[in-house]
Amino acid sequence: MTITKSVTFIAKEGCEAKMKELLTAMVEPSKAEPGVLFYEIFQYENNPRRFMAVETWENEAALDGHKASAHYAVYKSSYEPYCEDKYSDELEVLG
Repeated sequence: MTITKSVTFIAKEGCEAKMKELLTAMVEPSKAEPGVLFYEIFQYENNPRRFMAVETWENEAALDGHKASAHYAVYKSSYEPYCEDKYSDELEVLG
């Protein structure tokens, strides 16, 4: 069963560029991982402090592999000083 998530990040005031840099660095290596079906990060045009990652994985094992990757470890240890808020949602694909 596939897993689709959205992860929303709100950058601290003045930290938009650094947050964008950290999140952008995740895209290419994440898209190369086994089991990834979709992985994109968006920045809201009407609110540049707000970012959203949308990702779909083949299964829990693929998502666990992502969380164990070196690039995920770099992101995880780096983003907090620049992030005011972060939350994630599991999404159900309709249709």
